Amino acid sequence: MSLFENDIAYDAPEWLTGEHMTGTTIMAVEFADGVVFGADSRTSTGTYVANRVTDKLTQVSDKIYCCRSGSAADTQAIADYVKFYLDLQENETNEDPTVEVASRIFQLFCYNNRDALSASIICAGWDKVKGGQVYCLPLGGMCVRMPFAIGGSGSTYIYGHCDNAYKENMTEQECLKFVSDAVALAMHRDGSSGGMIRLAVLTKDGCRRMNIPGDQLPTFWSK
Repeated sequence: MSLFENDIAYDAPEWLTGEHMTGTTIMAVEFADGVVFGADSRTSTGTYVANRVTDKLTQVSDKIYCCRSGSAADTQAIADYVKFYLDLQENETNEDPTVEVASRIFQLFCYNNRDALSASIICAGWDKVKGGQVYCLPLGGMCVRMPFAIGGSGSTYIYGHCDNAYKENMTEQECLKFVSDAVALAMHRDGSSGGMIRLAVLTKDGCRRMNIPGDQLPTFWSK
């Protein structure tokens, strides 16, 4: 892209013209009492790190959150729309929205605008109907419930690790270790993931947030 200054064209640097992307690692896993979320905190503009401490865990209802990856602008806009419609439903019915309804609204926006948006979402939370649930919405708008879901550019490095480390009926602490280890491994290999790890535990009692600073990340053989 060329900009003009005093009628002289010059090429603008990538960090000035590039789209802000949450090229990222996001993750959620179900356990008996709810769900555990995890994400890195790096937002990049091309090869430039625009924000080291982004919060990619976005609340759309009291007990429903989403993890965002793709275009920061696209995913923030979709999350705002979903929050609006869930608030509207809650006001009309006097009942908390379910995680499945939230995920289907995400799907509606992602699928109907699949050619215009760059948005991959993990929608997860707790409701009184089905308890803790995780729904994965990759690029294109497909929506599938899974026991755990990973997304973003860093996820390509950890599919094998997650398949090997995941087990059914994990406790909350086991889920926290599973998520933090997986996100740390992805951050180590993926240049678009970095910063710190943001964790959240969501149950019927609400959401509890935790952070792991960059200098306290889990380390492995490569330390």
